Amino acid sequence: MEIRFLGHSAFELTHDGVTVLIDPWLTGNPKAAASADDLAADAIIVTHGHGDHIGDTVAIAKRTGADVVAIVEIAGELSGEGLEKVHNPTSAAP
Repeated sequence: MEIRFLGHSAFELTHDGVTVLIDPWLTGNPKAAASADDLAADAIIVTHGHGDHIGDTVAIAKRTGADVVAIVEIAGELSGEGLEKVHNPTSAAP
């Protein structure tokens, strides 16, 4: 697995051709190590609802078709932004 720090709390994880982004706040982040437009994603994990964690999630997910995983409240907000592949951990509970 490769782990790349993208600045603040943003990370890119890649393994076997799969890319997962965590808290992709890049636009407006003075420490960002990449542009949101340059990143691919199969999945995006948002840890909580602060703007510097949600960041570019909507733009990246719309461009790449990535699944997004977030807590139920944030998942609802992101679905309201037009994302169709949003999941929350409690929705998968048995």
